[in-house]
Amino acid sequence: TLLLSVLILYPWWQDIIQQWFAPEDRKVFVGLIGLIVAIIGLFRFTNLGHSLLLWGKRINWEASGTLAEWFGALGQIAIAIIAVYVAWRQYVISKDLTIQQNLLTVQQNVITQQQTIDSYFQGVSDLILDEEGLLEDWPQERAIAEGRTAAIFSSIDGSGKAKILRFLSRSKLLTPLQRDRRLGRAILDGSGGYAEDRLEGVRVIDLGVMLAGADLADNDLRWTDLSEANLVRANLSNCDLVKANLSRTILYEANLSNTDLNGVRLFYGLAEQASPRSRTQPPNYETGEHTGAVIENADFTNAQRMSPATHYYCCAWCGEKTRNTIPGGCEGIPNKLGR
Repeated sequence: TLLLSVLILYPWWQDIIQQWFAPEDRKVFVGLIGLIVAIIGLFRFTNLGHSLLLWGKRINWEASGTLAEWFGALGQIAIAIIAVYVAWRQYVISKDLTIQQNLLTVQQNVITQQQTIDSYFQGVSDLILDEEGLLEDWPQERAIAEGRTAAIFSSIDGSGKAKILRFLSRSKLLTPLQRDRRLGRAILDGSGGYAEDRLEGVRVIDLGVMLAGADLADNDLRWTDLSEANLVRANLSNCDLVKANLSRTILYEANLSNTDLNGVRLFYGLAEQASPRSRTQPPNYETGEHTGAVIENADFTNAQRMSPATHYYCCAWCGEKTRNTIPGGCEGIPNKLGR
């Protein structure tokens, strides 16, 4: 009966074992059964079991009980230590995962921002260029371009703003261009570019107050045209401003510490005759009157490669507070601002 039962149940057990246990698990199971049988046979057919019984009779089990209590206490302490270690490892792993997630988020934000900037470049180019690649900026197109610029400036960081400023500057979209008196179209200068007109020209995009209070620190702003822009309280520290045009720019209380001012333009004409922009008087680009930047209370601490003309203008028109931050001092240069 037993043999018949085994023969009947064997296929069913075989299917169950194949479904629930992998080949490696079956090998381990068979090995464990063999090990158990071997241990039982070792105790059954050798003198090892009898020897263990005699050794157990000689043990003082009362002392062993006290020792067991000590081992139990030590075991509880060990369990507590292991629990603390496990909790600490969980904290370390969680911290590492948080750092990795933050880095991934930063990388995703950088990619998303670059895609947004690329779309802006393409959108502005399509908006103001005709089919032949010539500048065609009607008033409403200029207004839309300014609206796009203002919107994207509010959604990107300082490095993104610097990229857009470099693009707009090198594309002459921030430069006042000479226009014809009928259609207002930009006039070619005869040398492959568009003619500038600082006095009466019209910019494709007028920055206005878009960058007021902006954080542009640690960025490359070389050859950018920021003339007449409102950069009040802007942070330009550690920026590269080589050959940047800052004439008539409002830099009131701006941070220009550690900037590279080699070749920067703060005014037109001679430094001795130049003066900051005026709300009521038009600029004179021949003498330099009212063509200069407003630099009152700006910070020029450790500014680099400031030319003698720029140094004179800054000392003359920055005010008493800022004169103390200009490298080289302002001894012998009058304070024309008067305050």
